[in-house]
Amino acid sequence: MASLTRRDFVRSAVAGAALGALPKRAARAGLVRTVAGTGVAGYEPEGLAGLPGTRTPVNNPYGVVTGPDGALYFCEVDTGRTRRLDLESGRLTTIAGNGQKAYAGDGGPALEASFSAPHEIRFDRNGHLFLVERDAHVVRRVDGATGVTSTVAGTGEAGFSGDAGPATSAQLRQPHSIAFDAAGDLLVCDIGNQRLRRISMSDGSITTLGGTGERAPTPDEAPLAGTPLRGPRSIDTDDEGNAYLVLREGNAVFQLDLGAGRLRRIAGTGETGFTGDGGPAELATFNGPKGIAFSRADRSLYIVDTENHAIRRMSLESGLVETVLGTGERGDGPDGDPLTCRLARPHGVCVHQGVVYVTDSESHRVRAIDDLI
Repeated sequence: MASLTRRDFVRSAVAGAALGALPKRAARAGLVRTVAGTGVAGYEPEGLAGLPGTRTPVNNPYGVVTGPDGALYFCEVDTGRTRRLDLESGRLTTIAGNGQKAYAGDGGPALEASFSAPHEIRFDRNGHLFLVERDAHVVRRVDGATGVTSTVAGTGEAGFSGDAGPATSAQLRQPHSIAFDAAGDLLVCDIGNQRLRRISMSDGSITTLGGTGERAPTPDEAPLAGTPLRGPRSIDTDDEGNAYLVLREGNAVFQLDLGAGRLRRIAGTGETGFTGDGGPAELATFNGPKGIAFSRADRSLYIVDTENHAIRRMSLESGLVETVLGTGERGDGPDGDPLTCRLARPHGVCVHQGVVYVTDSESHRVRAIDDLI
């Protein structure tokens, strides 16, 4: 039998969906375990922070990444702290934030600085830590060698200004997500301004890549410049010049060709729902997605389907989507089978050495899925 083209497959899937033939969920191998958090929001004094991660409380973890040292780092949106989890020893420590919600501490040690609702964190090529703060409307940097904090974008006041000038003089409005592109520049989801912006790491200037400030639907395919972005919430990149942008209100994922300056919808119909597992991602529905991670190991995107309390995987090779963690219902676990483990509004995801790490935000846990990739 002749092989199906991608277009043929999508057409057959549409027909199958109309007949109810698409499975609601797709089972995968793997086991989920808690690597940090007790299920209750809290904070142990620094002297006790060396307890194994699963015995030490965390508080509403959001963005999560691995650092240049191979440890896991995550930020707590409510406390402003950034925590470090040693994946070998299980020791949990704080590396930034004094626990007070404020925009303060530039020029001093990161542990004495205050951060205001950090949503995501990233490391650059030189090992410096960058944090995006929703409520301070800034992006800040912690020097990897000295631990000194500084602001790289934003003034601390909400607004929209500064394109083509220094990023430190520009205004952002509730930025939510950051990622470094293949050239080493920093992309910022300036969601309150309905824009995607880029900070040049060579000269510190800021520009708008996409979005018009309008809360208007995003077309399936278009030039990036001058096209509305409906809730640009989270972004990740690959090494080939692409970015993957999650639209929160748009309930979709777009692939951005940064070199060509174009965007294309690759997942989500734009409608709110929890459907499509086992079929093409373009036909699936999501509910307020708020996180994304590109995985080189399996050429996939891991999408945090926050209001469905689930993590979904889209293969970039086949275009198919499936749920890999969560039941679609809010809850707290149990660990074990990922498809029976309930989550509570997860926000962050990253992939490291074949393990998928998820911040199960309102369960106050960080979970890991083993043997999935």
